[in-house]
Amino acid sequence: MKLKELGEKTLEMIKKLNRKAVISAGAVVIIGVAVLLNFLLLPTDAAKDKKKVDPAVDLSDVAGALANGDSKGASNDNANAEDKFAQMSLERRQARDEAMEVLNAVAESDTAVDAMKEEAINEIQKIAKDIECEANIESLIKAKGFEECVAVVSGETAQVIVKTQGLMENEVAQISEIVYEQANVVPDNLTIIESK
Repeated sequence: MKLKELGEKTLEMIKKLNRKAVISAGAVVIIGVAVLLNFLLLPTDAAKDKKKVDPAVDLSDVAGALANGDSKGASNDNANAEDKFAQMSLERRQARDEAMEVLNAVAESDTAVDAMKEEAINEIQKIAKDIECEANIESLIKAKGFEECVAVVSGETAQVIVKTQGLMENEVAQISEIVYEQANVVPDNLTIIESK
């Protein structure tokens, strides 16, 4: 009986909401999931190979997924690595821009329900906070001596891709501490990927 009553109440609520509001809410949810998946799978080439960093584990296979591997000459390798880091940053920004565009449209919509507008505004604020955290993390990691770095923060998880010839235990600890201090992401929810 209670299930039937719940179903009837749900149908009544949907009838009260206009069609555009339901579509807007669905769009916000879909975009949010898409952005989350994009960040979790960034970079797509290394997503299958990424691992939690353990100083005892050789991460050269992860670095190989990011680097071309067969590049000739050190300057060519350096240029390829810089291009990869620039490409990762660009893809991250494009995905966020798309999500922000949809969220802004919902927040400014005259037909969206107030609850959906509020949810869109909250998501915009979360994305803005993640962007700020990523910039701080990248700056602080580079200040520790790493040449290139891309950080992706998504809620309670983070991925950091650093250009290195091999991480030492103290460097892993430094990166973990920076991410925790800036984004409040615990080391268990942090993935560090090495790239040459």
